[in-house]
Amino acid sequence: MKQLTANYHTHTYRCHHACGADRDYVENAIGAGITTLGFSDHSPMIFNTDYYSGFRMTLESVPGYFESLLSLREEYKNNIRIYIGVEVEYYPALFDGYLAYMAQFPLDYMILGQHFVRDEQTGIPSFRRTEDPDALRQYYDNVLAAAKTGKFLYIAHPDVFHYAGDEKAYNELTADFLTQLKPLGIPLELNRLGFADGRHYPRRAFWELCGQMDIPAVIGLDAHDPAVFRDEESVARLIAFGRDCGVRILPELELPDGYTE
Repeated sequence: MKQLTANYHTHTYRCHHACGADRDYVENAIGAGITTLGFSDHSPMIFNTDYYSGFRMTLESVPGYFESLLSLREEYKNNIRIYIGVEVEYYPALFDGYLAYMAQFPLDYMILGQHFVRDEQTGIPSFRRTEDPDALRQYYDNVLAAAKTGKFLYIAHPDVFHYAGDEKAYNELTADFLTQLKPLGIPLELNRLGFADGRHYPRRAFWELCGQMDIPAVIGLDAHDPAVFRDEESVARLIAFGRDCGVRILPELELPDGYTE
């Protein structure tokens, strides 16, 4: 993976829809020439009901997540730099409780991976195709509120909301979103998983606007399988796509001061 030296979007088996041992991700990343590897599995959420979320880590699995990655960080410290992060949804009513829970762990960073408007129990799924521009506006408002907390390293797949309505409305709403987002200085993610799978994202209109407004991006592998690190071809095409849209791609990100070797 000669064009990529850092990836901050790596999952583990604990989210119930990824495979492979933690060590396999580390060794495949090293083999691909990655020098900075960030794990960011789907973080647990603490709900106020007995609702069960089956696509993220459970609360019981979190201590083992940190124990495993801290051990690998030490073991491979001469070969690769390992960060321990999480991919988080921003559910406003639950966020303060979530932060209080995670404060007990040596967390290096969080990325925002917003898959729902409001929350997953009562909200709108980002993957549900809709022609309603108000639903897209609500999604962008949700992401902006999250970004304004200052808690997130970057925004994963910011164009994941599956809007299929009027293109003029899409461009206007997206331009307004990006205009409000830019002063916050938070990078966006060009997502390899959506690109390689031929999903509705990355969306060219979104990224052309980013290019015009000079909003930077980072490549995120969104790795759910260690073999992803060997997929040089899709990464090269994704980088070419971003550059064709005029996007400034950041090779690495500066992590918060709390990270220690």
